[in-house]
Amino acid sequence: MSIVQKLGAFFIVGFFLLLSGVSHGEEYKKFEILSVGIRGGANLDYVRIPPGEKEDFQQYDVIGILGFPGSWEWPRGWEGRYLWYASAGVIKAAGDTGFISTFGPGVSFSKWDWNLSLEFGTGVVVVGDETFGKQDFGGPVQILGHGGISYHFPAHMTVGWRFQHFSDATIYGTDNRGVDLHFLELSYRF
Repeated sequence: MSIVQKLGAFFIVGFFLLLSGVSHGEEYKKFEILSVGIRGGANLDYVRIPPGEKEDFQQYDVIGILGFPGSWEWPRGWEGRYLWYASAGVIKAAGDTGFISTFGPGVSFSKWDWNLSLEFGTGVVVVGDETFGKQDFGGPVQILGHGGISYHFPAHMTVGWRFQHFSDATIYGTDNRGVDLHFLELSYRF
């Protein structure tokens, strides 16, 4: 698959996620800020997408999640909704520290009587530094994929775990490596 095909598929999926106004639930969902919070993550040796990182990475961010209009509700109490994720922070490895920002669309599936949400998304990563020790990302723009699970406590607090992978998807060549991170998140849900 060529780079043009990859980018085309990415933008088509994003286009359909952004333009959805479907609402099959009892209450129409509007465009709103759902949560803001902080997170920290690191790559773990035993859970990596091959070929794996050449350095040990850590990332610390502030995060925000927006909810798009519309939702779906299923008879067993699950609700689906399109989201927009954004984060900004720092990434560290091999004594180097650089700026990192992520943004992109996603979807959540929540079961409110369990206080549980499953989330999946894609997007773009922008890094301020492309080289950390032995590892070279190849360029400043990377492709993002992530998924996670969150538990919603009373008083609007949410705790979650998220797995995130980003790489250049061979945009800058085949010798570059991506990064796999496991995050712990703490956020305030509006």
